[in-house]
Amino acid sequence: MGILDGLLGNASEADIRGTEKDLQNILIANERVEQAYKVIRDLMVFTTKRLIIVDKQGVTGKKTDYHSIPYKTITHFSVETAGTFDLDAELNIWVSGSSAPISKEFRKDKNIYDVQKVLASYVLD
Repeated sequence: MGILDGLLGNASEADIRGTEKDLQNILIANERVEQAYKVIRDLMVFTTKRLIIVDKQGVTGKKTDYHSIPYKTITHFSVETAGTFDLDAELNIWVSGSSAPISKEFRKDKNIYDVQKVLASYVLD
């Protein structure tokens, strides 16, 4: 991923082995990272069991929030593409028991389609 892409919020595929190593304290036995996308410092990680949204916080990024979403709890999701004046694309994920979606913003449409396809393959399977 280029530095400019990262600063603009474009998603890019992250290294699976490196991501799995970084998440070794989070993953359970027999759980593997299958796909991972990086947006600046944050990650969307698709494992064999769940979606993990990794949110690096603070200036140094040492504080990290790990949001685990079992695939079976995702009720629906949507993609909003960027427009002429609104340059952000957005992925919304609704989880059972919550009325507000989990939202992630992307700066370009192209990358959001890749993430949406991976999400659909896990949720709709």
